[in-house]
Amino acid sequence: MEKYTEWEKEINEIISQVEGEVCINFYDLDKNDGFSINGDKKVLSASMIKLLILAELMKKNSENKLSLSDTIMIKDFMKIGGDGVLKELNSGHHFTLKELATLMIIVSDNQATNVLIDFLGMENINQLGRELGLKETFLGRKMMDTEARKNGYDNYTCADDISLLLKLIYQEKLINKKASQLMLDILLRQQQRERLQRYLPSDIKIAHKCGDLDNLENDGGIIWLGDKTYILVILTNGMSNLQCKQTIGKISKFIFGKMEEQ
Repeated sequence: MEKYTEWEKEINEIISQVEGEVCINFYDLDKNDGFSINGDKKVLSASMIKLLILAELMKKNSENKLSLSDTIMIKDFMKIGGDGVLKELNSGHHFTLKELATLMIIVSDNQATNVLIDFLGMENINQLGRELGLKETFLGRKMMDTEARKNGYDNYTCADDISLLLKLIYQEKLINKKASQLMLDILLRQQQRERLQRYLPSDIKIAHKCGDLDNLENDGGIIWLGDKTYILVILTNGMSNLQCKQTIGKISKFIFGKMEEQ
């Protein structure tokens, strides 16, 4: 559409003012139309990969291979650094699979993530990605595994893949209706708000997942604006983390303003 060509021009102007790399996918869920800028480019996923892990958990639950109320006891050897709250707790607590999944998403808990990767199996998670038609999304290592990174293993995605996952959730087609509704409910409770929402009204309704590494910030979500709903995924790297967050915020504010005008 002609208006999207104009939007892309203005977004490219924002991108031209920064040194790093920016990948974007925008999709209007009401008009079933959108655009992407470098949306198919393979980049480091950071914690965005946790969306696919969540989907595999829901798949196994839908196949009755597990119950989300099943529990896992947290042990000392599971402790790792980075984001999360489990590392701060004493070992011996039992958490349900649903609680671990919730922590993995809303506070990006790395320990909960690794417990789920071990429980589900890395290959099963990647197989689901292939079945869903994801082009560049791949889980190659557990969270905080610096040794694996040194040996060339990492986690990847692209903006188009994240947009597809979010679209399937919104359309209640990721695994099935019940699974999609549960995933949406968890994403709506996300506690990290420094990227897509950075310059938006504080009461904005958004279901999203973000992630970061050194000089890399990613965020992707479903955003509600009155009776309009859209997906925006922005993956950035190659500049300071603050610049990355500000760039995501500026582009998100621009799209929000354009949607508001419609």
